Amino acid sequence: MIVGLGISGIATAIALHKAGWTPVIIEKAPARRGGGYFIGMFGSGRAAAGRLGILKNLHNRKPIPSVSYEVDRAGRRRPGIGFADIPEGPWMVLRGDVERAAFDALPEDVEVHYATVPDAIEQDADGVTVTLRNTADESTRLERFDLVVGADGLRSTVRTLAFGPPGKYLHRLNCMIAAFALAEDLPGLARGEGAILAEPGRSFWVFPFADRPSTVLFSYYTDDVDAEFTKPVAERIREVYGPEPLGEMMEAAVQVLESGDEYLFDSVEQARLDRWHRGRVVLVGDAAWCVTLYAGMGATSGIAGADLLGAMLQRYPGDLERALTAWEQKLRPYVDAYQKSGVSNRLFFTPATRAEQIRRTLMMRLRRVINSSARLSRLVARSKQMRLRNEDLAAA
Repeated sequence: MIVGLGISGIATAIALHKAGWTPVIIEKAPARRGGGYFIGMFGSGRAAAGRLGILKNLHNRKPIPSVSYEVDRAGRRRPGIGFADIPEGPWMVLRGDVERAAFDALPEDVEVHYATVPDAIEQDADGVTVTLRNTADESTRLERFDLVVGADGLRSTVRTLAFGPPGKYLHRLNCMIAAFALAEDLPGLARGEGAILAEPGRSFWVFPFADRPSTVLFSYYTDDVDAEFTKPVAERIREVYGPEPLGEMMEAAVQVLESGDEYLFDSVEQARLDRWHRGRVVLVGDAAWCVTLYAGMGATSGIAGADLLGAMLQRYPGDLERALTAWEQKLRPYVDAYQKSGVSNRLFFTPATRAEQIRRTLMMRLRRVINSSARLSRLVARSKQMRLRNEDLAAA
């Protein structure tokens, strides 16, 4: 049983099906969700997506040439550095692109049960008994599985039931994000142009695409994460980014928030566990190792981790513990590096103080110098950090 019909869950179902298993997916939503925000697909994720049949249904939306600006509220701009400028960088796609491509690659005989959640998980030597609840009529039933996979996100129910309460495993970075896709380009920006406004404690990002309107990210620092969820998101954004006038570009973005309901608004947290499996229960994706949006590796690590899990189950048939242990040992160094980058990139996305903003400005100037040199760009592309992002995990 795989809990969660997101990118990691669908990819895991495909990988386990290839390995000879019979996956059943349960999803708490009443139907498959659409929409989404910007994500980057690095090489390790693309290699895995190719094997799983997902990549054939995806295309890179990266604008060529890539143009990003550092802007202020008055509309002044200067050359900037965006995701599309990373040497050997990721494909630029929407989360909905990847989820749709993965769902289209899902074998027809994989069962998907919507409006269904696990209420209890009990293991024994031979399998796992799961109490399933239908959220539409509140009926329950017991089912037996050889393996339970928690792919149900940062606030995983499977993790709570099998590993313990969230407080044991979630590490807050004291930041909030609001991310969403636009139906039309923002004023002052042409199609394919991105923008970044960074101020102490808050930032505003516009991620551009070649063939559709951009996506937006608001990211800001907070001293009280729990209090952030007590008001409507647009109201909270206006408070945090005030009292100064927002300017034409941010004002248009906030108005989209006020008129729509398809957005991600959440705290920035990492899931940190010493082990990702316990007996016949295993966690994947954000449930196991959420690296945060700041790392830019969520979808990539979710697909690559799922593909590697299927490979290890196929390599060690009949020995589940050995397969899961080998999977963790192979994957752990990569995830550790991604999580470290998620923490260090917080300064890049959301400088907390004036001093951090100055450091960020200097870093951006250095990156522009690097990007202007073919030799330096090649060195960055060959760095350990980029190798870990682009290496084919199952082949390495």
